[in-house]
Amino acid sequence: MSMSGHQSPVMGTDEWLTPPEILAALGLFDLDPCSPHESRRPWPTAAKHYCKEDDGLSQEWQGRVWMNPPFGREATKWMRKLAAHGNGIALIPARTETAMFFESVWGAADAVLFLQGRPHFHRVDGSRAAFNSGAPICLVAYGLANVAALERSGLGQLVPVFRRTAA
Repeated sequence: MSMSGHQSPVMGTDEWLTPPEILAALGLFDLDPCSPHESRRPWPTAAKHYCKEDDGLSQEWQGRVWMNPPFGREATKWMRKLAAHGNGIALIPARTETAMFFESVWGAADAVLFLQGRPHFHRVDGSRAAFNSGAPICLVAYGLANVAALERSGLGQLVPVFRRTAA
């Protein structure tokens, strides 16, 4: 499993970093539980980082969390933990019809921001990929302060999540 993963069999890696301009637009974070190791991290994403070797999924999370989880099957575990934590923003594929989206976004988040355009992620050396993400990407907010951060960011279209209550 790789942190901040964006799977690409063509590129031979699934470790891709969030563009720094996205992070800058969202403000400061206390924790990134899906960070590359400091030796492969060209810029900080939060005040504290957990890398693959730390097993961020098993660690205690505190404060405002930035999460760019491994894409694919592992993402569900990370999204469940962030939803339970209730304070953070996740970057995930905008696959709005999936079971993960229904469980951890439509059923638990406060808002979703659909990014305008497809971002160009970065390699762990900091260089920008020549190609874009190849799929739509969204930012998912848990907690009203994170909804406000998405609204201020100007990165795309914000959609509030109205969770159904039991009848």
